[in-house]
Amino acid sequence: MAERLLILDSNSIIHRVFHALPRLTTKEGELINAVYGFLLVLFRVLKEFQPNYACACFDFPAKTFRHEKFKEYKSKRPPTPKDLISQIPKIKEILNSFQIPIFEKEGFEADDLIGTIVKKTPSIEKIIVSGDLDTLQLVSKETKVFALRGIKKSILYDEKEVEKKYGGLKPYQISDFKALAGDASDNIPNINGIGPKTALHLILKFGDLDNLYYEIENNSQKTKEIPLKLINVLLEKKAQVFLSRELAMIKTDVFVEFDPKRCSFGNFDENLIKMLFEKLGFKSLVKRLEEIKSLSRESNNLKLF
Repeated sequence: MAERLLILDSNSIIHRVFHALPRLTTKEGELINAVYGFLLVLFRVLKEFQPNYACACFDFPAKTFRHEKFKEYKSKRPPTPKDLISQIPKIKEILNSFQIPIFEKEGFEADDLIGTIVKKTPSIEKIIVSGDLDTLQLVSKETKVFALRGIKKSILYDEKEVEKKYGGLKPYQISDFKALAGDASDNIPNINGIGPKTALHLILKFGDLDNLYYEIENNSQKTKEIPLKLINVLLEKKAQVFLSRELAMIKTDVFVEFDPKRCSFGNFDENLIKMLFEKLGFKSLVKRLEEIKSLSRESNNLKLF
């Protein structure tokens, strides 16, 4: 069995399940639909991937370095519902009970921590569980993204699936593509006159932004096919293009102490979690807990770290 690290893109999962499930409350009236949904996802991926190691990354509840560079970053997103925010501490309590380490850092998004962890663990397979597609740029031979499309629906993205979705782009080219085409979900502006088709054509033809601008600025033969109007726009908006790439690109060099040995999965106290489930009214999940405990014993027979 291959060594495997499961990385939870926690905030994106929470948003996905919160909006997918109806209101669910404890006897005391506390809303727990996101907590329950998060657990359904957690049990599903633990059973499906049987990881040797697991960790969870969260967005820090404050502005990031991206906001400092571009104050309009994500400005069009509606505020996070208070009913969702109130459930995050309970989800963290559950992760702690499973002894799944939590990572978050002021000034950075969960994606940046995920990218850094992926870079720090080159010797094992990584499965990123996410509620959105931003982490697809991290996909490689060793890293896949399990993208949720609801509670039960999902797609496992490897390199071939990423290329299929983005018309031939490789994962590392996604941020260059977004720098030209923009990303409305994060309010990253596009370049006037450049839509997704043109952006895709340029990146596929030139490989990346650096080479595109090198060829344009040296008036190479390869750029003769580009309309002069488009070349002028690209030159005029060069600073914006590279800023947009910086906003879209996931960082992989955040200072974070990460030790795979501390992320070893399976050494949790079943009784402690059962008590927590009973408190929340999740009696139906107890059998799944026993199954996960059994699977974790099998997956821990062989470990790299």
